[in-house]
Amino acid sequence: MSKIIKGEEFEKHKDRKTLDRIDGKYVWNEIRSVINFDKGIFYTIKELVIKPGSTVREFLLYDRKRIVKPMIFLIICSLIYTLFQQLLKFEDSYVTAGGFGDSAITNIYDWIQQNYGYANILMAAFVACWIKLFFRKYDFNFYEIIILLCFIMGIGMLIYTIFGILESITNFKILQVGAILGFIYTAWSIGQFFDKNKKSNYLKGLFAYMLGMLTFYFIAVILGLGIDLISKS
Repeated sequence: MSKIIKGEEFEKHKDRKTLDRIDGKYVWNEIRSVINFDKGIFYTIKELVIKPGSTVREFLLYDRKRIVKPMIFLIICSLIYTLFQQLLKFEDSYVTAGGFGDSAITNIYDWIQQNYGYANILMAAFVACWIKLFFRKYDFNFYEIIILLCFIMGIGMLIYTIFGILESITNFKILQVGAILGFIYTAWSIGQFFDKNKKSNYLKGLFAYMLGMLTFYFIAVILGLGIDLISKS
């Protein structure tokens, strides 16, 4: 039976090129392709720092092989942030749930604080809704805006990581500065993406991002209240 199956497989694939076996060399080449300075993670970071708007436009409209895929990029940046945050224990105190006491809301906010990188992925959906509303005259759909946010939030994670490391080394409370720079970078990137020559776009980008964050945390509160009500009934 196995010989018959092998024979059938041979007939099916005889005109196709046989791929190399997956071994240590293959895995190393895959890792190297991700961190490649010409087209990998470092190149992607450089392009997104220098010209985020045009870089994402280029990805969406013309070339999707030049930089790292958006979800992979955000996951890598989130992993870097989470790794250093857990290792150095710097506190991202801009995510707090003071005043809610021992409740589901506090637990949810604690999870967000401890997993801020992953929470960003969820937050992107809410931010995208506001961006779509604020920039509705531009011909970009919801999913394309999500891709924009994956790249922007990835860089935001790296900004927080750098300031978290500096805060841990110097003992100066500068993580808040990183948060402010993250907001500025986000507003600049969104404005540049839609129309860099229109100054109002940068302000709309900032408002859209802030409203998306507020919506995300408001939903977290509503979810926490619902869990508390159900648990007490």
